[in-house]
Amino acid sequence: MKKLTPEDPITHSADVVAENVEHLRSLFPEAFTEGKVDFEVLKQLLGGLVDEREEKYGLNWHGKRQARQLALTPSTGTLRPCPEESVDWATTQNLMIEGDNLEVLKLLQKSYSGKVKLIYIDPPYNTGKDFVYPDDFRDSIRNYHALTGQVDGENGKFTSNTESSGRFHTHWLNMMYPRLRLAKSLLRKDGLLLISSDETEADNIKRICDELFGPENFVERVVWKNKYGSGALTKGFANVHEYITVYSSSPIEYLAAPLDEEQRSAYKLRDEKYTVRGGYLTQPLATTSKDPRPNLVYPVMHQGSEIWPERQWIWSRERLEAAQSNDELVINESRGKFSVRSKQYLRDENGVERLGKPLSLMNGPFNQEGTKDIAELFSEKVFSFPKPAALIQYFVALVIGEESEKDGIYLDFFAGSGTTGQAVMEQNAKDGGHRRYILVQLPEPLDARSSDQKIACEFCDRLEKPRNIAELTKERLRRAGQRARKKSPMFAGDLGFRVFKLDRSNIRAWDPQPEDLEHALFDGVDHLLEGRTEQDVLYELLLKLGLDLCVPIEERTISGKPVHSIGAGTLLVCLAKEIAADEVEALALGMAAWHEEQCPAGDTTVVFRDSAFANDVAKTNIAAILEQHGLETVRSL
Repeated sequence: MKKLTPEDPITHSADVVAENVEHLRSLFPEAFTEGKVDFEVLKQLLGGLVDEREEKYGLNWHGKRQARQLALTPSTGTLRPCPEESVDWATTQNLMIEGDNLEVLKLLQKSYSGKVKLIYIDPPYNTGKDFVYPDDFRDSIRNYHALTGQVDGENGKFTSNTESSGRFHTHWLNMMYPRLRLAKSLLRKDGLLLISSDETEADNIKRICDELFGPENFVERVVWKNKYGSGALTKGFANVHEYITVYSSSPIEYLAAPLDEEQRSAYKLRDEKYTVRGGYLTQPLATTSKDPRPNLVYPVMHQGSEIWPERQWIWSRERLEAAQSNDELVINESRGKFSVRSKQYLRDENGVERLGKPLSLMNGPFNQEGTKDIAELFSEKVFSFPKPAALIQYFVALVIGEESEKDGIYLDFFAGSGTTGQAVMEQNAKDGGHRRYILVQLPEPLDARSSDQKIACEFCDRLEKPRNIAELTKERLRRAGQRARKKSPMFAGDLGFRVFKLDRSNIRAWDPQPEDLEHALFDGVDHLLEGRTEQDVLYELLLKLGLDLCVPIEERTISGKPVHSIGAGTLLVCLAKEIAADEVEALALGMAAWHEEQCPAGDTTVVFRDSAFANDVAKTNIAAILEQHGLETVRSL
C-alpha cells in the first residue's frame, strides 16, 4: 500500500510544468538527455522555427517572468465544502467558490481541464485604486489568509496600483497574466473567453491573449454601448462604451445568437403557417455576387412564364422548386420585371426560433439595468456598478458549434456580485437548459468607512455574516434563484449552488520544529490536520484525482466502517480512525463486492487513513486482498 505524503503528486494541484515536459518528451524524445532537455538538439529538430533574435516583437513588462512562474507553480491548498451555506447541496451542479482565484484556478485544473464552454470575466479596471489580488510566490495560502483577515483577526493590505508604481500597466498585467494562462487550459476545444474592460487595458488584453491563445483565435472586440449618455461636465467626447474582447480555444467554426427584439420584430408578414412558424420576411433568391455556377442558372415557372435570373440563383433547382411547391416563395412583378424572393420564417417546422449572428456593436443593455437588478433583489444598493444580467445572459445563450446545445459549464472567476450565476439560472429557466456555473470570488473585506460599502456592511450585519464581497455574492445567488423559481414556476431545473472555501490542504505538511521534535514526530503520525472532517478530505481527493466536485457520493457501512463510493466506484474511501487486524478481511471483501456491484469503467483508487491500522501487517493484508479482486491502486493518508 502506497502512503500519501505532502510530496506526493496527489496532494498537489496539476503540475503544469511536469505535464508540459511529458508532452515535449513524447514529441521529441531525442531532445532529452538524462532526464533534462538538450536545447541545442531541440533547436535542430525545430529547424527554422526557432527565433534567436535579441529584440523580438511582443508584450513585455517588469514581472512577466514571475507572473508566468506563478501560473506554473502547483497549489497545495484545497477547497473545503460548506453545505450549510449552500442551496440544494445534494442535487445542484453549480459551484460558488470563495477564495483567491489564482489558487482556485490551479485547484480546478485536474477536474475541469478542457470542460468549460464559456468563460466571462469582468476583472478590476485599472483605475489606480487598490485591486491587486494576493499573489505570493512563496506561500500563497498563508498570504491569502492574512489579506482576507483569517489570521490573527488582521486584514492585510492589497497592493496599491498607483502611477508611481507603474500603473499603465505593470501591476495589472502581473495580476491578469497567470490567471488567463490557467483559464485557457480549462476551456474545451470550441470554448470562448470573454473579457470586459474599458479603454485603459483593452490593447494589453489583446496582446496577452494573442500570446496565450494565438492571434488566429481572436474572435472579436465587441463595442458595448453601456449607458444612455455622459455627464454635462465631460470636456471631450462623451464616453458611453466599454469593450468585451472575445477569444476561442481553436479557430471558430460556427457562432450564433438568439434574435433580439428589434430583429424579431422584422418578421411581421403572415401566412397560414403563422401559428407554428410565426411571421416571416423575404429574401432575394437572385445574386450577382457569387462565382459563376452554371447549375444555378435555370428558369422558374410562374403563371406559364419563365423567370430567368440576371446572373444566377443562390439555390439549386431542387431546393427552389421544393420551396415553390410548399408556398414559400413570393414572386412580384414591377415594370415588366419579376423578382423571386424566399420566405424566411421566425421559427422552423418544429416551432424552434431561428438564430442570428452576434454583432460587434451592442446598443445596451445599459448599466442602469444592472443597478435595477440589484435593487429588485435587495431593495437597497449593496453593490456598486454591477454588470446587467441581461448582458451576460446574451452571451450565455450563444450557440457555439452547429448543435444548439443548452448545457455546458460557464465560469466567472471575478464573480463580483454574482451576475453570471443569475444570468445562467435565468437563461435555463427561459429555454429549459441545463447549463452549469462555477463562480469564484475573493472574500475581500468591506470597509464601513467607505460611502460605497457602508450599506453593504450594514446588510451583512443584519444577516449575521462576515463583511466581505463573497457573502454578497452568495446572497444574490440565493435570491436570484428564488426569483427565477417565482417567475418560472414550471421550471424544474437547477437553481442551487454548492459553496466551497479555499484553505490549506487537509494533509499536514512536515514541520520539523527542532525546539519540540517529540511533538513534531507525534503530529506526523496522522497526516490529516486536526479539525478536518471526512467530507473535507473526500472533496480534496476529488480535486487531486480529477473528479467533478458535484460527482455523486454514496456511503455504505461495511463491517461497521463508513465507506464512500465516489463517481460510481471510481474512488472508494474509508477514513475510519481504527481498523483492527481481525476486521481487515471482512472490510476488504465488502469493499471489493461493492466495487464489483458498481462495475466502474477504468481504474479504481482505494484510500484509507494510514494511522487507522495497528501495524504494517494489517495494511499489507488489506492491500493484498483488494488487489486480488482487481483493486490495484491502494493508497493511505
